Amino acid sequence: MNTDIKVNDIKVIVFQLQNEEYGVSVEQVLSIERFQHITRVPRTAEFVKGVINLRGVVTPVIDLRSRFGIEEKEFSDSSRIIIVTVEEMNVGLIVDAANDVIDISSSAIEPPPEVVGGIKTDYIRGVAKLDKRLLIILNLNKVLSPDELSEMQNLEEVQ
Repeated sequence: MNTDIKVNDIKVIVFQLQNEEYGVSVEQVLSIERFQHITRVPRTAEFVKGVINLRGVVTPVIDLRSRFGIEEKEFSDSSRIIIVTVEEMNVGLIVDAANDVIDISSSAIEPPPEVVGGIKTDYIRGVAKLDKRLLIILNLNKVLSPDELSEMQNLEEVQ
């Protein structure tokens, strides 16, 4: 293995839920969409808001507030749906706002503490210290369990 290659920076999309800032690797982000009509699907988990038709592709959408046990609120003009790829599947994540794209030095990322703001640390890849900000870097592959992913896969196929 070649140890000369060092990955110094990761590029992340920064988004907001309540008063916290989160980051997700741009490699997993396909697009950031304005909030649009979501078709509710019966008998799905509480945090699964339904599906959207995104340029002809049926895409399941989850509310990250609900997923993380944060009090839900009405969607606003700043609400966004971040379309991400998880286990080769496209999923929309509803967030309060998508702020910017930044580079983070891998040395600024620390392992997650036991619990961060009530969110299980399984979901968290690390915490980045940026000046006066703390940015929670999410591990999208852990945000949805394998069972939930297969349920989402079924939503894509049913429509």
